Amino acid sequence: MSRNDILSSLKKKVAPYEQINEKSSLFQLVNTLVPLIALWYAAYLSLAVSYWLTLPITILASGFVVRTFIIFHDCGHQSFFKSRRANDILGTITGVITLCPYIQWKNTHAIHHATSSNLDKRGTGDMWVLTVEEYAQASFWTRAAYRVYRNPFTMFVAGPIYVFLFSYRFNRKGAKRKEKLNTYLTNISIVTLYALLCWAVGWQAFVLIQAPIFFVSGMLGIWLFYVQHQFEESYFEHDEEWSYVNAAVEGSSYYKLPKPLQWITGNIGFHHVHHLSPKVPNYNLEKAHNATPPLQKATTITIGTSLKSLRFRLWDEERKAFVGYSSVKRKVRLPDAAANRLITKPNVQGK
Repeated sequence: MSRNDILSSLKKKVAPYEQINEKSSLFQLVNTLVPLIALWYAAYLSLAVSYWLTLPITILASGFVVRTFIIFHDCGHQSFFKSRRANDILGTITGVITLCPYIQWKNTHAIHHATSSNLDKRGTGDMWVLTVEEYAQASFWTRAAYRVYRNPFTMFVAGPIYVFLFSYRFNRKGAKRKEKLNTYLTNISIVTLYALLCWAVGWQAFVLIQAPIFFVSGMLGIWLFYVQHQFEESYFEHDEEWSYVNAAVEGSSYYKLPKPLQWITGNIGFHHVHHLSPKVPNYNLEKAHNATPPLQKATTITIGTSLKSLRFRLWDEERKAFVGYSSVKRKVRLPDAAANRLITKPNVQGK
């Protein structure tokens, strides 16, 4: 059997794991939301003792926000409950907790799955990636903007603020009425929830608790999305050569995390399985991976090796790998010395 035949048969092999066990879903809902609420209240009580006690509690609570997002994510794929209506209702509720408008996110995320690693269909539901050739031919201002965007501070510190507090508050251009109404409902619900919490505990206490929860969960969420597609020997092809299965298995990593982190992140580290079959509930991802030997050959990254991805900036079509800006030096010819210094300046992040 050829390599392409093996890859094509993988989706059929994981199909049995698409079965939804609603008891498991309900149990996951309880063991996620109840601890999140309890930790938020514990953080409030700890303010009377010391903020140094509050901070570790908020960090732990942020992990449960990430876990809540995984439930929200599964609802968007209709893989949490059997009922579409139940998924949509729970997705909207958990979207308030995670600051994500459910229908807007569901629609853009569907595009991400349908176009992931396709060089001709970038721009919706993904991160900005330029090839070496595109970067070399881009204008000075495009290169400058790209460098700002790909800077770790922008992605993981400013990124959560922009994405979750601002970008998601507005409807997409061309959004349909149902999507627009869901975004409005999410925004109103967030304001109402936060107003009630401020009334209950005081706005100062609310900010001291919610701010670190927001920042840590936001950074973790963006990091997971980033690292699971941006590893050195990933997969990118133009439309005529692009394959959905290849993009899933070769363009998504297996992020091997310690068991506690695997649990708190809802098994999303098995991202290659998820992209191969988005209908697999998060609690079945590891089972599908373990039962399908070819999937075990997916690129495996750990916390240590994943940090190398911070150096990756551009996709090299010749080498079929992510590279740093140094790879483009020979191709770029800028008209002025200042622009040339932008390209050749040493980078303290290891570029």
